[in-house]
Amino acid sequence: MRSGGAVWALGAMSGTSLDGVDAAMVMTDGERILEFGPSAFRPYSAAEQAVLRAGLGRWPGEDGVAEAAEVVETAHADLLSRFSGAEVVGFHGQTLAHDPKGRGTHQAGDGSLLAHALGLPVVWDFRTADVAMGGQGAPLAPFFHFACARWMAAAQPLAMLNLGGVGNVTWIDPRQPAPESYGALLAFDTGPANAPLNDLMLARTGQPLDPDGATGLRGAVDEGRIAAFLSHPFFHRMPPKSLDRNDFHSSLDMGNLSTEDAAATLAAAVAAAVARGAEHFPVPVTRLLVTGGGRRNARIMAELTARLRVEAEPIEAAGLDGDMLEAQAFAYLAVRVARGLPTSGPATTGVAAMVGGGKVSRPD
Repeated sequence: MRSGGAVWALGAMSGTSLDGVDAAMVMTDGERILEFGPSAFRPYSAAEQAVLRAGLGRWPGEDGVAEAAEVVETAHADLLSRFSGAEVVGFHGQTLAHDPKGRGTHQAGDGSLLAHALGLPVVWDFRTADVAMGGQGAPLAPFFHFACARWMAAAQPLAMLNLGGVGNVTWIDPRQPAPESYGALLAFDTGPANAPLNDLMLARTGQPLDPDGATGLRGAVDEGRIAAFLSHPFFHRMPPKSLDRNDFHSSLDMGNLSTEDAAATLAAAVAAAVARGAEHFPVPVTRLLVTGGGRRNARIMAELTARLRVEAEPIEAAGLDGDMLEAQAFAYLAVRVARGLPTSGPATTGVAAMVGGGKVSRPD
């Protein structure tokens, strides 16, 4: 990769919803976004999803981890080999376990194997350095969100909310000169997002999600369960903070609720968690842009608007691609890592100082 100037970077993301791999190209110098390029999605098959689910919660060397890593590496090589023109690749891998104050963080997938397969330098293992320095290792997209806000020419503080398997939010003040500037960002995981709802729908209907939130729209919210959910210790912790996909598994038991009422209640839990998190914003926002699969769930979006008292807009309203934002983020972060720029800081992961995470593996 060239040492200076803007380059085309290719990023990939495989999220905790386990639906597949997103890949997208971004032209960037590691600070500005100059252009967005092509993107693509490669779904996981049912068999591949089963292997990945079997690896959730497991650490290197444990049963099922090698098989999950092979699925991740094969799927990424398949998708990323379809692109041309990239000078560097950002490879996040698949998070199987995340325990930043305990065993660390574990993303399955070996970037050195991918570098050899693609013939390109690959930046990977983005989270370990942050965790080693006392950070949460997540979320990692906020520095990219800041660049997006500048690309949008935003003039006032706004929030970008990602609803994947887990929810995370970035509060952004685009008036600051850089993402590492004091007061530019605050970011943290908000709580569970699509994962509990997807698990419910799979168990009760055989579908892996609630399409467009249709099931939840037919149900009624059990506010008693929402109140109990908000008593979880996570909501009493100050940000930055992060979650594992299954941290709330026992707190979101829908018991004998009908599928419609359970879906409505889980959608409301997503929004209630975000509303609780918004209490930490340095100043309120007048714009809430939602990315990730959750933005397609009409019940979740309606609950967000009602509980935060600000309209929840899909991020496409700002000209961005909500399906590819995280893949684009890892393209952008790959260039920052390669050029020695920080990728996280005290206000985004709670790390003690600015840190540039990531290993760089070269084809040779």
